[in-house]
Amino acid sequence: MKKLVLIILVALLVAVPTFGQKKTELLMGTASMGGAFYPVGQGIANLVTKYSKSYSMVPVVTGGAVENPRLLDSGDVDIAITNANIAYFAWAGTSPYTKKIDIACLASLYPSVLHMAVPVNSAINDFGDLKGKRVAVGPAGGGTLDILKVLLDEYGMTLKDITPSYLAYGDGFSQMADGNVDAAFALSGYPAAAVMQTIATKEIKFIEVQPDKLDSIMKKYPYYTDITIGKDVYKTRKDPVVIGVQNVLVVKKNFSEEAVYQITKALFDNLPEFAAANANAKQIDVKKASQVPIPLHPGAERFYAGK
Repeated sequence: MKKLVLIILVALLVAVPTFGQKKTELLMGTASMGGAFYPVGQGIANLVTKYSKSYSMVPVVTGGAVENPRLLDSGDVDIAITNANIAYFAWAGTSPYTKKIDIACLASLYPSVLHMAVPVNSAINDFGDLKGKRVAVGPAGGGTLDILKVLLDEYGMTLKDITPSYLAYGDGFSQMADGNVDAAFALSGYPAAAVMQTIATKEIKFIEVQPDKLDSIMKKYPYYTDITIGKDVYKTRKDPVVIGVQNVLVVKKNFSEEAVYQITKALFDNLPEFAAANANAKQIDVKKASQVPIPLHPGAERFYAGK
């Protein structure tokens, strides 16, 4: 009898830590509230918290695509969303970074497009018309600035040729609607919350990029692409053609292989649930998820290999 009681007590002692074990909380670096990174990050965090055995996840508001690799490097976040070009710059240690950041990819997600909008009655039509104008260019740590600089260079301009305001996307589009800036930019998946909020009260149009200049940019920088947004998305009078870039999930290279495996599995095993709740998630294709600009993390490789 004593032996049986001892066996039961030992079994209970072994079982209790597992039964009462708390999940390890991970922080997801996103961007400002007006873009797509935050709701996408929130959706991924919800899936990880719901379906991962060992981890929960919380989305964190950040400066955006450029800041996120730095936050990974400093340990302020555990995982982050950024643009494919920015991920490559961070990994290679090229501008805007001053050193190589040891990161790896989990997945390619959906494209971000550079929303360049003005009121529908604005005299600004082509990107070149922005010379001397007041432009809300997005937050200083966001991904908008790198594409903006590429466009400025293609048009023979620099940041000195415009008056930039470094506002969060929601604030920038609000300021544009109120007439405090002439144009507003947001690098985001579509439909973007900041733009949707604006078109509820004000009709907009998109600033165009001359086709030959867009072709030239895509030849120089193959991670950029042209994307046509249907006019029904933002109630525009025609289908705007915009410049875009793929978004990716990144972590530190030495981050736990098991954690990355569980995150990747939670995301892609439950992608239909994610897509039902988020418009950008509908554009995520698991068949293309491993097509990334920097090396895949071993945990992600393990998932894609079906191990």
